[in-house]
Amino acid sequence: MTHDHNPGRRIGETLLAVENISLAFGGVRALTDISFDVREHEIRAIIGPNGAGKSSMLNCVNGVYRPQQGTIRFAGQTFRHMHPHKAALMGIARTFQNIALFRGMSVLDNIMTGRNLKMRCGLFLQALYVGPNRREELAHREKVEHIIDFLQIESVRKTPVGRLPYGIQKRVELGRALAAEPRLLLLDEPMAGMNIEEKQDMCRFILDVNDEFGTTIVLIEHDMGVVMDISDRVVVLDYGRKIGDGSPDEVRANQDVIDAYLGVAH
Repeated sequence: MTHDHNPGRRIGETLLAVENISLAFGGVRALTDISFDVREHEIRAIIGPNGAGKSSMLNCVNGVYRPQQGTIRFAGQTFRHMHPHKAALMGIARTFQNIALFRGMSVLDNIMTGRNLKMRCGLFLQALYVGPNRREELAHREKVEHIIDFLQIESVRKTPVGRLPYGIQKRVELGRALAAEPRLLLLDEPMAGMNIEEKQDMCRFILDVNDEFGTTIVLIEHDMGVVMDISDRVVVLDYGRKIGDGSPDEVRANQDVIDAYLGVAH
């Protein structure tokens, strides 16, 4: 099934285009001449075997890595190198394979850290907790409470993240990324290490984020069933090269993809 979960959802113009990106570390080529685009409001999956260059690709998009060749076009601006802070300010948020939360802090406080870019008052005023800052803090907290409700984690909002089950921690990490109100959300294996039930929950939340917030999503995922169910389009990498790009059905029928990936997995 392809996901027509919201028939009214409009796929828009191109939001992100990576063009002829090549990346090497020393003599090792991580990515070779990769081009693909992502349209506003779509869910775009990147798949491929381990070592295919999927995470490296996301790292180029949000400025963690600097590709040797190619350009990245986002929201009408073209960059040779994206910078992480610039990416964040422009509305690109990211989650990671390994949970990068503050384990001793509560769910609420972890998600609040995602609002940092939106906060105008400086740290000094925040420390004093006065005047305009107090109002701003309450406005941010309201946004965060909305995300907590949306992700159905109200019952653990005060719990330190380190004490929560893995699947819920991943949900908190998604919440922190959403707190930045991104236009483009990069999800690096959001379902890695999850059981079936946790995966189903996460799938539902990803679809809901896409529907309700209108967020454009790029996700790396190993579970082919998940990818085929929730993606609008899929790009396939193998050893740092693009070997397939299209709808889930087109990719599933692509012989290069079957040889490289599906044939091994199934």
